[in-house]
Amino acid sequence: MIRLINFLFSLSVAMILLLPILFISILIFIKDKESPLYFSCRIGKNNKAFLMPKFRTMRSNTPQEATHLLKNPDEYLLSTGRFLRKYSLDEFPQIISVIKGDMALVGPRPALYNQYDLIDLRNEKDINQLKPGITGWAQVNGRDELSIQEKVKLDEEYLRKSSLMFDLYIIGLTILKVLKKDGISH
Repeated sequence: MIRLINFLFSLSVAMILLLPILFISILIFIKDKESPLYFSCRIGKNNKAFLMPKFRTMRSNTPQEATHLLKNPDEYLLSTGRFLRKYSLDEFPQIISVIKGDMALVGPRPALYNQYDLIDLRNEKDINQLKPGITGWAQVNGRDELSIQEKVKLDEEYLRKSSLMFDLYIIGLTILKVLKKDGISH
């Protein structure tokens, strides 16, 4: 049932976002001379790897690491990147992953393939049985400021409380956080 709701809602959102996605793609291409999308190898449900699309916010020669691990992330940021990240617009293309079934609207954020510490902790707590989400309980409770251990604790709480009503609550909180730019450090 939740998969059907994810699919139908994502399809509706994709139709609404089609024009802004096209505009952002053209803006990135014209202003930064880079491909507008990039595909990041992420770890999904049951540790299955998948390619997650995002708007490019960093130069194509950026090391394949989590942004917070880079010595000076700003040196890799595109001129359009700061704006896209500030309003979480770089996440729009992930709706494609929801439609494909690799992701859900709500769930733990998908780990990068090389975030072994996060993947191992999630495996210990059976969080890997969940589909990763565009937003999640950890994202509305601190996002970039949380340690990996704190994120996993919140992911585990989400696993226990998971329901349609809880997902709707998280989506509502996400909208508020994005509008207020809460918890976004890069």
